[in-house]
Amino acid sequence: MGVSSFSGLNLALSALQAQQRALDVTGHNIANAGVEGYTRQEAVFAARPALELPQGALQSGAGALLGQGVDIQQLRRVRDSFLDLQVRAQQLAAGGERQTASVLGQVEGLLQEPSDNGLGAQLSKFFTAWQQLAANPESTAAKEAVAGQAATVADSLRRVDAGLAAVATDAAAQATALQGPDGPIARIAAELGTLNGAITQHVEAGRSPNDLLDRRDALIDQLSAIGQVSVTDLGSGSLRISFGGAAVPLVDGTTVTWPQAVTAPGGQLGALMTLSTTTIPDYRARLDAVASTLASQVNGVHPTPIFSGTTAATITSVATPASIVAGAAPGTSEIAAAVAGFRGGAAHTGYADLVARIGGDTAKANAGKATAEAVLAQLHERRQEVSGVSLDEEMTNMIRFQRGYQAAARVMSTMDEALDTLINRTGRVGL
Repeated sequence: MGVSSFSGLNLALSALQAQQRALDVTGHNIANAGVEGYTRQEAVFAARPALELPQGALQSGAGALLGQGVDIQQLRRVRDSFLDLQVRAQQLAAGGERQTASVLGQVEGLLQEPSDNGLGAQLSKFFTAWQQLAANPESTAAKEAVAGQAATVADSLRRVDAGLAAVATDAAAQATALQGPDGPIARIAAELGTLNGAITQHVEAGRSPNDLLDRRDALIDQLSAIGQVSVTDLGSGSLRISFGGAAVPLVDGTTVTWPQAVTAPGGQLGALMTLSTTTIPDYRARLDAVASTLASQVNGVHPTPIFSGTTAATITSVATPASIVAGAAPGTSEIAAAVAGFRGGAAHTGYADLVARIGGDTAKANAGKATAEAVLAQLHERRQEVSGVSLDEEMTNMIRFQRGYQAAARVMSTMDEALDTLINRTGRVGL
């Protein structure tokens, strides 16, 4: 079997087309260099199947395989799946730490400690007022100061408790919003299901839907900051995505199942749920203990109640200057001295312990946030090194493919001239 005279043209054409496609890919990379979540693509060249020449084609009598040019085998996404797993795991940690630090920052702000307006300062002023009454047992001004400070302490306890309750309610509302029908989880899940279907169609048709794959990976990254994500490859480009330890996958191919019960959400959602159901209720319980101890101690030594209520939410001052006495008899001060002696006692130290606990939790959350974000930034940088677009590299590729295109064009011109000579000049010797 002979070789067609036009074989060289086809070979040159394949080179022109391959270099043109590679230039297109380079231009696409440059155009998307600033797009978040975009993954660099590259054209993978491969030789075309060779033309088999029969025995006797060569002078030695042997056959041969004659190259037929080049094809673009695939448009490959430059992506490291292991780095993706690391980034998503760190997104989960960072999402939880950010949310915890944010909410605990609000809690710490409620206490206003240390300051003259904080509950700690008000407790000190309350016991100081009793100490001054013990020194002046018949002083009307001292009794008015005691009554005023009792009311202020009760108001401060209720204010702090109401603030904690509001923060817990807000955290619970945020968790509910995340899981709501119009929330980000539902929105991301719906789009992931649609993308699974579109990607599968392209893959089964032999196409590489790289931009769709980028969008799907970006959505999974977003979801991993909200809660724990597990991804299983179903083949043909489709994924099964589980969320928050739920028994049923969130996305299974094109099937989306939401809402559903999550058991181990982690991330932003897990932090909000823990804060609203465990952390802040624990703070409120400790504050209730402070209020209960204060009321029981003071009421236990004073002949008439100074406080009513046994929780931070219900405690109020019922004392008036007229109802306050310094001692069992006129001119004595053993009662006032006993109340003043509660300074530094269970109520005072209980509140100091609560402040220290909240401060420690907040500092821990801030440190965790800083560490998680630093690690996440490093992972993003590593992923960018692998998958990001380098304009310098793309400009180099552009020149390389341009030169390849020019060389292929020169081959085609040369083959055209040879064919022109063969077709138009053969048999015209001497003319």
